[in-house]
Amino acid sequence: MANTRRALGRGLSALIPEAAPQSSPQSSERPTEADLDRLIPNRSQPRVILDEPKLEQLSRSIRSSGVIQPIVVRPAEGDRLEIIAGERRWRAAQMAGLLRVPVVVRDVPDDKLLEIALIENLQREDLNPIEEGEAYRRLIHEREMTQERVAEAIGKDRATIANYVRLLLLPPEVQADVAAGALAMGHARALLGLTDADAQRRAAREVVAGNLSVRETEALVKKLANPPESPPGPKAAAVDVHTQAAQDRLRVALGTRVRILRKGRKGRIEIAFGSEDELQRLFEHLTSEAPDPAPRA
Repeated sequence: MANTRRALGRGLSALIPEAAPQSSPQSSERPTEADLDRLIPNRSQPRVILDEPKLEQLSRSIRSSGVIQPIVVRPAEGDRLEIIAGERRWRAAQMAGLLRVPVVVRDVPDDKLLEIALIENLQREDLNPIEEGEAYRRLIHEREMTQERVAEAIGKDRATIANYVRLLLLPPEVQADVAAGALAMGHARALLGLTDADAQRRAAREVVAGNLSVRETEALVKKLANPPESPPGPKAAAVDVHTQAAQDRLRVALGTRVRILRKGRKGRIEIAFGSEDELQRLFEHLTSEAPDPAPRA
């Protein structure tokens, strides 16, 4: 096991300044070992997806070389130790059959647990983009941190924080593709150019099915966001003044819209009606002076 402790980032050390040694023997920044069954998961764990194949791969590595990086924990009820960061290593160590693991014990109050757990995971860059965006969102809303404050703590610029949080605006199905790695961060950012959730879903399916690059995705989004205008239909033939006058007289006489359509010397008359009653009225009006047809033999 390595004796050197991984250096804390400038942002995290600012959040958790070096304190004088505590009187409690349980609290120490120096790695020690603890029984595996004393550890319990962190209720504020930002990780949502545990990739089983990768967990098995980590387990094989631990079985061969042990847990190289200590698990960060805090004292819990009884002699239990609550994991702040390193749940994957803990679960992989269980799979590998280890009985003891290296830990670093910290005294962390409840109101700081979420903040420190998220920042520990974020600094290790061990979360998928959706988990990372959700972690930033929780820091902003639950810890009431500004994007600038989060950026300073994580060591990234504010625009990066904003881009990850914006991923949470995508439909759940698209977020799932991003979390699973089917869509990269660049694909997801391009899809945000579509404001309609259904359009984002359809575009995401097309990107995954066609294995489109980020640039191809950007072109697809641009095409979907700005569809070509439909070509104008054929212009209606101009109505000559005599035909127009005839249409107007028929409209007044019948009390409905009438069109005279001509093609050369032939054509037809269209009489509009809006209901069964109006059809009956027009029929009676048009046939009131006409003689009844002679009965057929």
